[in-house]
Amino acid sequence: MMRFLSPAKINLHLRVGPLAPDGFHPLLTWMCTIGLYDTIEMTASETPEIHLTCDRPDVPVDESNLILRAARALNPTRGADISLQKKIPLGGGLGGGSSNAASALIGFNQLWNLNLSTEELTKIASHLGSDVPFFLHGPSSICTGRGQHVTPIPRPTAKQAVLFFPNLSMSTPAVYQKFDEMKLGSDAAIHHQPNWQAWSKLGAIDLLEVLINDLEPPAFSLCPELADLRTRIEQKIGQPVRMSGSGSTLFTLTDHRHDAERIATETNLASIPTDVFELAPT
Repeated sequence: MMRFLSPAKINLHLRVGPLAPDGFHPLLTWMCTIGLYDTIEMTASETPEIHLTCDRPDVPVDESNLILRAARALNPTRGADISLQKKIPLGGGLGGGSSNAASALIGFNQLWNLNLSTEELTKIASHLGSDVPFFLHGPSSICTGRGQHVTPIPRPTAKQAVLFFPNLSMSTPAVYQKFDEMKLGSDAAIHHQPNWQAWSKLGAIDLLEVLINDLEPPAFSLCPELADLRTRIEQKIGQPVRMSGSGSTLFTLTDHRHDAERIATETNLASIPTDVFELAPT
């Protein structure tokens, strides 16, 4: 049996361009993994069938699951039995499905002795989803295009990510549709590359001040409760809070563990589910 930890991610910085003729939005995003993991276990099967089970009944285990799509993309002649244990929330903008797909590509490559290079796996990953290539390269990377162009950069100086988990699930297609309806997105934003080396050296508060997520306005328009929650948390903890991906997970950053634990205690006491994770663990 082979066992893989499949990490979540947050988008520290996310700029989104206008809808392109190919039906996708070009991106410029800085993503980092966090110390929150799903677990994937694989064993080779005696039959050519690929069988997936999951401990969450609301996670599909049919061909819509990216793990099975990753397997099919490799054109296997052998089978596998796969067990998925979910810890990453669904619909939270944390990339759980994409991370599962990337871990599956790595796992199948080893399980079936395919000997594909990271570059070859990245090409396959780019057809599975915008975030999937990142998880083959993390833990701290800049992704451009549709997400398929990945450039690793130094991890942030900030050590912890404090995540706030609203009891809300955001639909990524719905957020992007609202983004288009609001006529948001600029080519200039996605072509302006900040000084990532300098940004990676900023302390948590200074970094939070310069980070942008272009999907916050459409997400908050669709879900005013999420906007209100962000405001409440910022007032409670006295520092900026950002949204990851298309939502609904919110986050802030700290330089020291004791600050992260203080924030988690304060917000949990306010009945806002909160947890602390290492940022860009190595």
